[in-house]
Amino acid sequence: MADTVQEPEVKQVETKWYVLRVVSGKERKVKEQLDKEVSRNGWTESIKQVFLPMEKVYKVQNGKKVMREKNYFPGYVMLEVENGKLTDDIIHYISNISNIMHFLTDGKGSKGNIISLRKAEVNKMLGKVDEMNDQGVTMSEPFIVGETIRIIEGPFNDFNGVIEEVNDEKKKLKVTVKIFGRSTPVELNYMQVEKLA
Repeated sequence: MADTVQEPEVKQVETKWYVLRVVSGKERKVKEQLDKEVSRNGWTESIKQVFLPMEKVYKVQNGKKVMREKNYFPGYVMLEVENGKLTDDIIHYISNISNIMHFLTDGKGSKGNIISLRKAEVNKMLGKVDEMNDQGVTMSEPFIVGETIRIIEGPFNDFNGVIEEVNDEKKKLKVTVKIFGRSTPVELNYMQVEKLA
């Protein structure tokens, strides 16, 4: 009779999300520092990930489309921690890293008890990040009906036009362009136009 091998039970690891308040503009630097500290101090069992939600934004500068990554939550960095494994030592160590102000607490500033995000908040945050990645590009400065723009691509290159309609979902604009003294409606996508400085 063959021995049946018992499959090891895979346990779903419960994690909690904590929020660090950091100096605005230093989020990326803090994330890099924390990633180093986690591996250097052997905290990989406790801290599952250091998370910095980013969104891709493009701006038109000097007639060129420039892609940038922008923090979705400026001034904050998230930590995913295995349930109950955020020790006082880790908290103390992390709190003393430069550019980190404090953990998010139930009190004012650093006073009070450190709190984790609720499941709904985590799902909303992660869902928003997925949604942003699916959509890809967002405009850093939205187009406004009535605004005059310059066309930088296509048959009407170098013409100016007035925005009549904005379709943010499809990233398209309906623009009126004056051609030989007559107003002509043209449909353009966001990448074909730039805002007038």
